[in-house]
Amino acid sequence: MDLSTQQFLKIKEIREGVLILDNNDIRGVLMVSSINLALKSEQTQSAIIYAFQNFLNSLDFFCQIIIQSRNINITPYLDTIKNLEEKQTNELLKIQISSYGEFIKELVKEEHIMTKNFYVVVPYTLIEALGIGSLVKRSIFPKLFNKNKGQSIKDEDFEKCKNQLWQRMEFVAMGLKRCGLDIIPLTTPELIELFWTTHHPSQAEMGYYPEIAPELLK
Repeated sequence: MDLSTQQFLKIKEIREGVLILDNNDIRGVLMVSSINLALKSEQTQSAIIYAFQNFLNSLDFFCQIIIQSRNINITPYLDTIKNLEEKQTNELLKIQISSYGEFIKELVKEEHIMTKNFYVVVPYTLIEALGIGSLVKRSIFPKLFNKNKGQSIKDEDFEKCKNQLWQRMEFVAMGLKRCGLDIIPLTTPELIELFWTTHHPSQAEMGYYPEIAPELLK
């Protein structure tokens, strides 16, 4: 029996820039810039490492740090070169532009030039939102709460969890900014694109991306 990719994912829904898992726990994703530490002075390196150490020690919840590597997509750049070639009236320059385009193609093919993206996944759970009373109930009556697995999260619970999640994401962002990093929270379309490209790397490297419903772009 053929199974779709979605059946292997624990993500039930993506709403308002938030991942909702099968158990109704939620996750936010921050895209983080990088720093070439080797190019920094020894003093600056120490300051960055100390700031990152302080950030890790300040966390009272777990986070996931994810590094995604992918062959660089040069399709848009090659298209630009092709357009310049077609518009060029000087035959000699036209030949040179064409040769340059072929050179770039072969360079990327042989050297396997990679691009890296960095993400921090920030969690929040229903148990945290509902409090210790609910936690005790779940531990005493597990079968009762297993019946709710698969049900959609209630709007009021989602809003409560989302607000707490945003606070955590802001806390993480501030800590990483002290390390000299830039932080961007991913929106719903960006999250969809991230998971689509993760499971369709070949298409993504060629510049193909999923079509996103207009209502999700808001």
